[in-house]
Amino acid sequence: MDEPNKLRRAIIDASAGAISGGISRTVTSPLDVIKIRFQVQLEPTSSWASLPKQLYVPSKYTGIVQASKDIFREEGIKGFWRGNVPALLMVMPYTAIQFTVLHKLKTFASGSSKTENHIHLSPYLSYVSGALAGCAATVGSYPFDLLRTILASQGEPKVYPNMRSAFLDIVRTRGLQGLYSGLSPTLVEIIPYAGLQFGTYDTFKRWTMAWNRYRYSNTSLSSTENGLSSFQLFLCGLAAGTCAKLVCHPLDVVKKRFQIEGLQRHPRYGARVEHLAYRNMLDAMQRILLSEGWAGLYKGIVPSTMKAAPAGAVTFVAYELTSDWLESTLT
Repeated sequence: MDEPNKLRRAIIDASAGAISGGISRTVTSPLDVIKIRFQVQLEPTSSWASLPKQLYVPSKYTGIVQASKDIFREEGIKGFWRGNVPALLMVMPYTAIQFTVLHKLKTFASGSSKTENHIHLSPYLSYVSGALAGCAATVGSYPFDLLRTILASQGEPKVYPNMRSAFLDIVRTRGLQGLYSGLSPTLVEIIPYAGLQFGTYDTFKRWTMAWNRYRYSNTSLSSTENGLSSFQLFLCGLAAGTCAKLVCHPLDVVKKRFQIEGLQRHPRYGARVEHLAYRNMLDAMQRILLSEGWAGLYKGIVPSTMKAAPAGAVTFVAYELTSDWLESTLT
């Protein structure tokens, strides 16, 4: 593929990735805020948490409905989009980098730059390509992920009125390396998460295409990469997002705890994660298990899955549709 075509393809992948990520992030922000509030709450998030009775203490948030009501009453409708600006600044370059690197890797692995040929890659290569693309995107956008988590978890009264004040305080108190707090567990999480998400998405697409060929064997299907409707793409993305999140959620909880270390929140939000509370990722998991039980590693799993599934679906569908539109426009 010559240089102009490579540049055009990179522009298409980056633009479609950024647009799809922005749409997905904005639509699912309320669930993400609720998920983060659960994950950074040290107290149990439900009465059925498998903890010794002596560890039960009053909790700020105990369920999705109750949390939604509290956030709306105390912070208004804007509370559900708290941290959305840094989240957009994180997710748009994240998905832009992710889909661009993913296409490059699949082009290298398949020997073809045509997207329709990438679906025939082995599942192993699909998983590896997704994992590597996720790592590259994570490193490139991580400071915005940190700021998003802090702003979304602080509640009322606000510790930081805006992203700038949060950024300056983190640099002042933790140094530039503070902007990458929790990067290690994030990378450990993103390798299986991105690999599962993209690998299972390609797998579900292959299965659906095979089903379409079987179902419409006597009719002519589209010869494009899909042969799939937007609804089928949505279902494939939904299934991929669900599988990835269910497997990797505990690592996401650990990452969030590192990100909000030392954050001064109002006492009504419960105990806070003290600065340098965990030595490393393994120590964090052991401490969470010891003090909060297995349920502690799955705090926020319901809103997280409810968010991850449609977020993955919307991202994949928006990317495929935007990519097709840009390709037809630029050619």
